[in-house]
This record gives sequence, structure tokens and C-alpha cells, in this order.
Amino acid sequence: MRRGLLASALLALACAASAPLRSANTLVDLSHVFDAETIYWPGEDGFVLEPSFAGVTEAGYWYAANRFRAAEHGGTHLDAPIHFAAGRRSVDSIPVDRLVGPAVVVDVSRACARDRDHAVTVRELFAWEQQHGRLPQGAIVLLHTGFGRFWPDRERYLGTAKRGPEGVAELHFPGLHPDAARWLVEQRAIRLVGIDTASIDPGTSQGFESHRILFEHDVPALENLANLDRLPATGFEVVALPMKIRAGTGAPLRAIAIVPSLP
Repeated sequence: MRRGLLASALLALACAASAPLRSANTLVDLSHVFDAETIYWPGEDGFVLEPSFAGVTEAGYWYAANRFRAAEHGGTHLDAPIHFAAGRRSVDSIPVDRLVGPAVVVDVSRACARDRDHAVTVRELFAWEQQHGRLPQGAIVLLHTGFGRFWPDRERYLGTAKRGPEGVAELHFPGLHPDAARWLVEQRAIRLVGIDTASIDPGTSQGFESHRILFEHDVPALENLANLDRLPATGFEVVALPMKIRAGTGAPLRAIAIVPSLP
């Protein structure tokens, strides 16, 4: 009995201690919902939810269950390094501490509004540092292009509504320049990079150079992020946990930002 009372008291103390922490933070959902409108690469079928059963069973209780099928790379998802780098980490082998950490937002939305093929440059990253200070080592860097506002309009988001090879040939959206990708991993040792477009490379890329540079350094990428416009430039953390698919090259992602609330 004493042991049970002690456990209850400790639990109550823990809950009381955590309550101020929860109330002092704002949680921002960085993931789009998965449904029939979810945007996938033009060559993929998309997300399909297949109802299995929904109703009252013979035993008299409610029961509902579905099946789903989808490509690894679509909607808000994580690209594992093995996606473009042989021998690098698959989804299940990425350490959890690589997926959680201090984050920053680099706002390039004005440049992307002028040029939907814009590739984020080292100069823009330097300009961000001049205003906010050096990127922290091991930071999660999120690129806010402003294209999240177009979701789920395929034509406005991707630059085309076409499917298949014709659609791939007409992709137009912003991404990260290969020189900037190299600078981030070699000069700033970031742990993760994310963007609110369909690819970390611009839509016009033929060689996916930024993917290859990041992934050779075992730095995963987050794509199709949501709500980056709701985040400050610095001072928050991101938790980006994908479905843990063994040998997966990518996986659906539920990501959140933990933003300290103003007093």
C-alpha cells in the first residue's frame, strides 16, 4: 500500500511539474493531412484509404478499421539518405536524436515569389546569419519558400497538374542550390534540412545534386512541410518522427515545432 501511495504521489508531482512547461509552449503542426488530395510526385498514384469495416459488430460494439497504400515519397515525408546515396542510412536506422533538435527558419519567400524556380543560395544563408547570428551546430534548417500556401493545388504547388513523365518534365518550384547544400553540411554541420515544397532540389533539377550532397553526409531531408509561416526565425525545436519502415528510403512524417510562447 505504501509503495502504491508513493508511486501515485510521484506521478502527481511529475504531472504538476510538466504542466507549466506545456502551457509555456505552442505546438505547431508541420504536416499536411494524408488523403485523396495529398500531392505526390507526378509518377506516383498517391494516397489511397480503403475502408475495411465500420459499424456495430455482432457482439454489439462499434468497430472501424481501414487499409491504406501509398508511395514512400509523397505528402509530408522524410527522405532517408539511402534514397540518393548507396550505403547510407535507411529510415529505420536514422538515430532519433538526428530527428529532434533546435531549429531555424530561413525565409526566402520573397525571392521564390519572384522566381518559382529559385534555388536558395549560400549568400541568402549568410544574410540570414548576419541578421540572426551563426547557424547553431547540429541545427535543423527549414526553408520557407511560401509554397505551402498553394497546398493542395497541384498546378500551383508543382507548376503543373500533369501526371507521369510529362508532369515531371514540367515541374517548377523552388529548392536548395547544391552549393548551399554543401555549405550547410560541410561548414555548419546541420542535422536535418526541410522545405515546404515537393523536393529539396528545385523542380527543374535533372541530377538532384542537393539530395546527393546532403545524403552522402547522412543528412536526411523533410519535404512538403506545412505552416512554416507560423514559426519564428530562431528559438524553437522540431520533432520530426517518420513511420519506422525497415530499409525504407522514405516515410510519411508527422512533424511538430515546439515554440516557446511569449510571456
